[in-house]
Amino acid sequence: MAWFTFYLLNLLWATAGTSTQTRSSCSVPPAQQPLVDSMQVLMENSVTHSTYPNPSVLIAMNLAGPYNLEAQKLLTRQLMATDTADMTVGQLALTIMALTSSCRDPGNKVSTLQRQMETWAPSSPNAEASSFYGPSLAILALCQKNPEAALPIAARFAKTLLANSSPFNVDTGAMVTLALTCMYNKIPVGSEEGYRTLFGQVLENTVENISKRIKNNGIIGDIYSTGLAMQALSVTPKQPNKEWNCKETMDVVLNEIKLGKFHNPMSIAQILPSLKGKTYLDVPHTSCSPDPEVHPTLPSHPTPVPTIASNITVKYTINNQLRGVELLFNFTIDVSVKSGSVLLVVLEEAQRKSSTFKFKTTMTSWGPIVSSINNIAENVNHKTYWQFLSGKTPLNEGVADYIPFNHEHITANFTQY
Repeated sequence: MAWFTFYLLNLLWATAGTSTQTRSSCSVPPAQQPLVDSMQVLMENSVTHSTYPNPSVLIAMNLAGPYNLEAQKLLTRQLMATDTADMTVGQLALTIMALTSSCRDPGNKVSTLQRQMETWAPSSPNAEASSFYGPSLAILALCQKNPEAALPIAARFAKTLLANSSPFNVDTGAMVTLALTCMYNKIPVGSEEGYRTLFGQVLENTVENISKRIKNNGIIGDIYSTGLAMQALSVTPKQPNKEWNCKETMDVVLNEIKLGKFHNPMSIAQILPSLKGKTYLDVPHTSCSPDPEVHPTLPSHPTPVPTIASNITVKYTINNQLRGVELLFNFTIDVSVKSGSVLLVVLEEAQRKSSTFKFKTTMTSWGPIVSSINNIAENVNHKTYWQFLSGKTPLNEGVADYIPFNHEHITANFTQY
C-alpha cells in the first residue's frame, strides 16, 4: 500500500555518471503524450490557497515544465513561507529541493537540515526500512547543495544501511539509490577511494533488491512505487543482474493511467518525472526563464452529459482486537451513498447515522488519512494504524480516492505493522 507507506515516511542530475540508457530507449509515445499532459494539468489544478502545500507536486511540476504558471508561483510562495520547526528531515529536504527547482534560495533551511542529519541515528539497529526514506531525501538535498559537506553524513548513513536487516521497501530503496547515486557521482577529487567503494556496495545491494520486485508485467513493487523505482533504475551506476525492460514498465503505467489509477496529486507527482524523462537528480538543473516556453495546447475533452447517480449500499465494519489496547470492539453498519462516492463519504454517512462510528482524519501529502476511530488513534511509537480492507484485501488507495462498489464490505481494522 504505497499511499500508506508514504504517509509513514512523512511521519518519521549529477553532471557525470548518469545513465542515459532508459532516457533514450524508454519514453512516452507521441500518441500517448496528451494522456500524460492531461494528468499533469490535473495535478497542477489541485494547487489552491486552501490545499496542503505539497513540495513533491512543485518538484514534479518544475521537472516536467509547468502549464499552470500561477499554480507554480502560488505553491512556491506557500513553501517559502512554511514554518520548518516541526518538519521531519524528509519534509525539510523535499521543501529545499522544491524551492531549488523553482530557482529560489532555501536560505537557512539547508544548514538546519545538515545539523539535523549530523545527529541522526535510526531508532533501533533494525529499524523499519521506511524510517530511512526521509534521511535518504535529506542526503539527496544536501548532496545537491554541498556534496563535500554531505560526504561524512552520507558515509555514516550508508554504513547504517549495510548493517540493517529489516525487510526491503521499494520506495525507500529507490530514494536511497537516488541519494547515493548523487553522492557517488559527486565525490570530491582527492577524497578517499573508500567512499566510492562504500556507496557502490550499498547501491549494488539496493538496486538488486529493487530488481527482485519487478513483476512479470513490469510493475515495480506496486503501481504507486513504480515511478520512484523507474527514476532509481534509470540513473544508478550499478546495474542489477536482472535486466529491466523499461518499455514494458512504461506501457503498463500508461495503461494504468488510462484506467484512472493516477488521480491523486501525490501519486501523479511520483510518476510524472519518469514519464517526462527526468529524475530528482535533475532538480538543480531546472530552467526558470522569465519567459517560459509556450507549451502545446492541451487536448480538450467533451463535457460528459450529467447522469443521475443511483444509490449503492456498502457494509462498513470497524474492528479493534489488538491486545493491550483499551475498548475492544467490532461493529458493522450498512451505509447507503450515491454511486461513485469515495470511501470518505461512506465514513461520514456512517458517523451521521451512529456515533459508534466517529472518526478523525489527518491531512498528509497523499490527502486525508483516518488517524482515529472511536478515540483510538494511530501511534507511530506503537506501530499501529487504521488499515482499510475490501473483504480481506488491503486497499491501495486512501479514503478520499477509493470508490466502493455496491454491496462491498469495507473494514477498518486497527493494525500493528
